[in-house]
Amino acid sequence: MCYNKAMSEDLKWSEYDFTKIPYGDLVRVGQRTMLYRDLFTVSWLLGRFCNYRCSYCWPYARSDRKDHRPTELCLATIDEIKRQARDRGFNSFHFSLSGGEPTFHPGYLDILQHLADDTKNTNYTSVHMTSNCSRNMKWFEKYVKAVAPFHRASITASYHREHVNSQEKREQFADKLCFAQEHDVQVTINQVMVPEWFDELYEESLYFHNRGINVTLKPQSDPTASEVVHGYSKEMLDKLYNGMPQRGFTEAKNKHVERPKPTFKIDEDRTLKKQTYRDGVPQHFQVEFRDQDNKPYFMDQAERFNAFNFNKFQGWECSSGYRSIIIREPDGSIKRSYSCHDEPLGNIETGFKLFDKPQKCISQSCVSSADSKIPKRAEGTKMPLWPGDKTYE
Repeated sequence: MCYNKAMSEDLKWSEYDFTKIPYGDLVRVGQRTMLYRDLFTVSWLLGRFCNYRCSYCWPYARSDRKDHRPTELCLATIDEIKRQARDRGFNSFHFSLSGGEPTFHPGYLDILQHLADDTKNTNYTSVHMTSNCSRNMKWFEKYVKAVAPFHRASITASYHREHVNSQEKREQFADKLCFAQEHDVQVTINQVMVPEWFDELYEESLYFHNRGINVTLKPQSDPTASEVVHGYSKEMLDKLYNGMPQRGFTEAKNKHVERPKPTFKIDEDRTLKKQTYRDGVPQHFQVEFRDQDNKPYFMDQAERFNAFNFNKFQGWECSSGYRSIIIREPDGSIKRSYSCHDEPLGNIETGFKLFDKPQKCISQSCVSSADSKIPKRAEGTKMPLWPGDKTYE
């Protein structure tokens, strides 16, 4: 098991109530590591191929065909991303690799190795994987070795009960995640709470929670990914709002890895930095909000946004495309976000150019948590979006 007695306090339920956040009054939102560090983020859909066929998966999100780009092209794209980001003053990087099922890209471990080789030349490098974790334990043994050189490594494990459909398979699923945590990989299970299976999924989520693995209860979205599907009772919604928050005890479990120390370029306004990490706010609360009076609020995961219908930022000034990009298939386009349907910044085959400054959001709603947590501010808001940001003045 992952859990041990020393972590018992961390297994308690959070008393932080996300329903009390005044969503209508918020004027700035962002992932804390991006608001206060020189971090450039890449969300990379390596291909749509997936070995699972989940009944609730959107048809455009998966494919039976292996549509992966050549590994050499991926490595060259990484180098160009870093060159342009450094030209804009960013030398800390976060690469989030997803799919489809990204671990079936034939060069997946080579991509990790290429990123690891340059870690010493960056202030910070982290890698994230969104995966159904269907690979066997031998693959995970290779994975934890590959991510050992990074300042941080993390996994969002997508649990699909249609495929992990027995207690034995659930135990194997959890064993792999516990193994990753023992090697200092931050793990969260992403549980899409399909209304028709809600009670069963909740009980299965409790099993993982009691194994000492973080679980995010995520509402099922409609095919547009902008609205929550119908069918949730008030009791279900209450559990979605505040159930099973993230817990920060992976370091206590780590037995095998000593990661390098980051050298972030952080916000020089120490007062602002101190306001960010207030007493009673767990370090692992990843998202910060500010209202018109500059009062901060916090949330563990941006995946919760849709549960509160907090995903509409049209007209806000957003830093996506300037200090974050997404790369998606099947067309290889490089865009500022999953949500905005303007012209791409370029293409993985022909090249791309980042924005020279933040741009106004043109989308009616953010369809992805990867978009929602990119630092953004309401029109006219005089608050920075990264260390040294003067674009709001």
